[in-house]
Amino acid sequence: MEITSEDVFVVVDVQNDFCPGGALAVPQGDQVIDPIRKLAPRFQHIVLTQDWHPAGHSSFASNHPGRKAFETIQAAYGPQTLWPDHCVQGTAGAEFHPALKLPQAELILRKGYRIDVDSYSAFFENDRVTPTGLSGYLRERGLTRVFFAGLAYDFCVGYSALDARRLGLPAVVIQPACRAIDLDGSVEKMNELFHQAGVKVIQRM
Repeated sequence: MEITSEDVFVVVDVQNDFCPGGALAVPQGDQVIDPIRKLAPRFQHIVLTQDWHPAGHSSFASNHPGRKAFETIQAAYGPQTLWPDHCVQGTAGAEFHPALKLPQAELILRKGYRIDVDSYSAFFENDRVTPTGLSGYLRERGLTRVFFAGLAYDFCVGYSALDARRLGLPAVVIQPACRAIDLDGSVEKMNELFHQAGVKVIQRM
């Protein structure tokens, strides 16, 4: 696939807590790093996203007595999965995996820092209306097609790609450079949403 100067590579949440040994480890999460590093030189523009929660975030199961991680609650903005405490601001778990090494990235976008709303997508908080500012950044930079890789395929990568389509941007998910949680059939559900939205999923470039 030909890459142009109007394409951007968005690398989603390749952080210690999402890799083996982390607080919310995605199975084989660290295996996305080599494919991402091989793809990166093909892009003139790279954006990294970083989950960046305050302690006591509303999405943490520990903040809901009697509830367990991976249960679903009704938040003010709709269903919300409860997670183990993860990617807390300033902790080692919130840092990028040390092997990622993409110093050429032009933007690090932190998300999930509002204590009362979670943020899967790189474009919007989970209330689906509060923007992160990424769409404005891409628009002002003249970046018009978005390629995605990282963690996790069926959550933060997936919702970011869906929101890119919602904003009218072509979205491409590079599946070998992603890993999934697959919580209660979430991979199958995400694949169906991709099909409906016109997100392109590719196996190689």
